[in-house]
Amino acid sequence: MPKAQWLLGDRGYDADWFREALQDKGIRPCIPGRKARKKPIKYDKRRYKRRNRIEIMFGRLKDWRRVATRYDRCPEVFLSAIALAATVMFWL
Repeated sequence: MPKAQWLLGDRGYDADWFREALQDKGIRPCIPGRKARKKPIKYDKRRYKRRNRIEIMFGRLKDWRRVATRYDRCPEVFLSAIALAATVMFWL
């Protein structure tokens, strides 16, 4: 798997310790701050708006019963099932 450059998340993942852990690993967080936060957090608004594509993709993957219930316990076989499902969804 390639190394992640960004992490897109919603306000529920807004925590200073989480942001610091991501930055220690070289991952840039794209998480808006909670409304109760006194100092606003800067984030890439354009990139954040496009996170719905990721949520739609996971929703479609969960339509595949094999992926949703994780019949395959071996990580390589499970990743292959996800790749197959994604290919078929793209093709259709």
